[in-house]
Amino acid sequence: MNKKIGTKILGTGSYFPSKVLTNADLEKMVDTSDEWISTRTGIKERRIASSGEYTSDLAYRASLEAIKSANVKLEEIDLVLVATITPDMFFPSTACFLQKKLGLNSVPAFDFSAACSGFIYGIATAKAFIESGLYKNVLLVGSEELSKITDWTDRNTCVLFGDGAGAMVLSASQDNDDVLSVFLGSDGSYADLLLIPGGGSINPATIETLNEKLHSIKMQGREVFKVAISKMAFAAQKALEISEKTIEDIKLFIPHQANMRIIEAVAKKLDISMDKVFVNIHKTGNISSATTITALDEAIKIGKLNKGDLVELIAFGGGFTWGATVLRV
Repeated sequence: MNKKIGTKILGTGSYFPSKVLTNADLEKMVDTSDEWISTRTGIKERRIASSGEYTSDLAYRASLEAIKSANVKLEEIDLVLVATITPDMFFPSTACFLQKKLGLNSVPAFDFSAACSGFIYGIATAKAFIESGLYKNVLLVGSEELSKITDWTDRNTCVLFGDGAGAMVLSASQDNDDVLSVFLGSDGSYADLLLIPGGGSINPATIETLNEKLHSIKMQGREVFKVAISKMAFAAQKALEISEKTIEDIKLFIPHQANMRIIEAVAKKLDISMDKVFVNIHKTGNISSATTITALDEAIKIGKLNKGDLVELIAFGGGFTWGATVLRV
């Protein structure tokens, strides 16, 4: 009798552009201050891609690191998935551009959009493909250049976002299952609270949409804040229940790095000590789908997580979407 196929995490990687944009830099651009930004968001700096550096470029650098960490041959990758809300173009997909840069000719590749929950949606997607037997080694990437869709005259949003990419290689295994649970949710009735209204079929690009800055992020921060806390805590609890684990079993919690006050509020709601919560928002800002995977990669690299430890990733984003996953690293 064949054993059930499980999903093993083979390796992770991340990449950030070299340019750093500090709160002091933003003070020269809009009516704000380091004190105002730090107090309200926890962010001190963020990375910004250069004009000739694209989402697929960040994805490529993170992917190479993840593949090296996974100790697999490039040609063993048989599916490429990219979570992004800042693709190189509407089409072809950023995954296709990444596939070309990696030299993975004929390997299926596609993008998907779940905003800041994207990487957790991607883990669910990779797990489904692997455990169905369709693919064996999946490269999953979260890559974003939010600087390209930010209104740098809007002080309420421009202080929040940055650029970066993270990647993970997941593989079929009959001996291990490192993805213990995934829980996903969404509610489109909240769509107007966080969106880019221009550029699609509702508001195709015109001189008017450009003048009205409809091609940049619009957010009703106070309303998003309230729902984010509730849904992230709910998702975290559900993923723990599915995995049959408790808060005490988890070595480290990695929430979406959107706002320090949201992170603290979610930890309080779940009754988790901040000592068990990984935070790097102060140096990355919000990088949407790339936040949880880049934070996970950093936690592994600096020894916050060791082989066999359990970690829970939790995220919330535009849509609204939310999700959580319990992993064994």
